[in-house]
Amino acid sequence: MSITPRQYDYFTVPGFFIQDDPSTDPNTAGSIPPRFGLIDESPERWTTFQSKLDELNSQAAEGAKYKILFVARHGQGYHNLGSALYGKDAWDDYWRKLNGDGNIVWGPDPKLTELGISQAEVAHAAWKTEIPYGIPLPSLYSSPFSRAASTLEITFKDILLSTSPPARPFIIENLREIIGVSTCDKRDTKTYIANAYPGFDFEDGFTEEDVLWHPDIRETNPEIQVRARAALDQIFTRDSSTFISITCHSRFGMNLLSVLGHRKYYLATGAVVPILVKATPKS
Repeated sequence: MSITPRQYDYFTVPGFFIQDDPSTDPNTAGSIPPRFGLIDESPERWTTFQSKLDELNSQAAEGAKYKILFVARHGQGYHNLGSALYGKDAWDDYWRKLNGDGNIVWGPDPKLTELGISQAEVAHAAWKTEIPYGIPLPSLYSSPFSRAASTLEITFKDILLSTSPPARPFIIENLREIIGVSTCDKRDTKTYIANAYPGFDFEDGFTEEDVLWHPDIRETNPEIQVRARAALDQIFTRDSSTFISITCHSRFGMNLLSVLGHRKYYLATGAVVPILVKATPKS
């Protein structure tokens, strides 16, 4: 049975992660800083953090919720390789409207490059490193694109996806990248995704074909923010977990951070940014 998402206002709660700090440069901090950027370096760091999160939730006003979101960008895809090869101007003017150049295929729904796979392996290692220190394992959400789903698979392959029973990542259409024009941002069919990622579940109403993508209409940032807010409402309504992982994309991630009231923070391919979020229900 589908649940009508409740609408929330979202706020970032700073002071726990270096990514919150305006003095932190994403280029020097690295895609995944030690401890995912958690400031507390003690062996009890995640137990302490979980206790603080539990305290915030126990003291929250009626209907308010606190969760930590691990916002992850997929590893390098072949479209990222194509863009780097031809440069931004040529990519935007010409190449992104094609499916490839005869050597590289980047549309629709490009796959991870070897570098992208290795970047996902780095995320996997980061989670494995923190497990002995008590990091709670998250619920898993993914964009419907292969580059995101594959990154999630690699990241959590022997952490959550091989447990008994295995966790089942949840695909939400609204977590996809900016819609329109670029062939890399046109998704594959539901049948393909279901066959390629049989351990994943789909939200209700997920269509067989990509009915949102258009070759001549490009989504704006305000429109992406509407989608991001809807996805957050869906997650905060359906999921009682306090630790959430969302594997998504650069432009979507940028707009998601904006909706959350987080400072601008660049997500490189393979990056993970943790955010403590307070959600309060709209009246």
